[in-house]
Amino acid sequence: MQRKSFGNMQCPIARSLERVGEWWSILILRDAFYGLTRFDEFQKSLDIAPNMLTRRLNALVEEGLLERVQYSERPPRFEYHLTERGHDFRPVMLALLAWGNKHFAPEGTSVVLLDSATGKEADPVLVDGNSGKRITEGEYVVGAGPAANEGVLRRMAETKERRARGAAAL
Repeated sequence: MQRKSFGNMQCPIARSLERVGEWWSILILRDAFYGLTRFDEFQKSLDIAPNMLTRRLNALVEEGLLERVQYSERPPRFEYHLTERGHDFRPVMLALLAWGNKHFAPEGTSVVLLDSATGKEADPVLVDGNSGKRITEGEYVVGAGPAANEGVLRRMAETKERRARGAAAL
């Protein structure tokens, strides 16, 4: 059975999942943020089959999140570096870290975000770049953008209607 592609959906969440929605991809990106660059480093860290790692690395390169950089000619060897698009995934990773620590760490937190200057634990939050205000549930809502198609416009109208009735919405 072939998996459905989200790449052509007019939803930024769906399109993003098309690029990084497979768990190995997110873990490879996590390790790239930790400074891993070489195939053997990713394989050792993740305990992933070589053929699966090759497929996921190729997909991340194809989607522009990683770039393949040759560091040896004989034999040919490559490193994988985060691109600008890959670096822009960092807030998503930090949001997953915070969410996982809050909801899925019954033994306590094993990885935390630290202020590099002070060493103190940080609390990652989503902030509106225009106002500097922390984005909280209910205070900000999603809406249709200028390129929205009929499906998005319909979904946003339905969401607005549910909000008006008091239901929580993304």
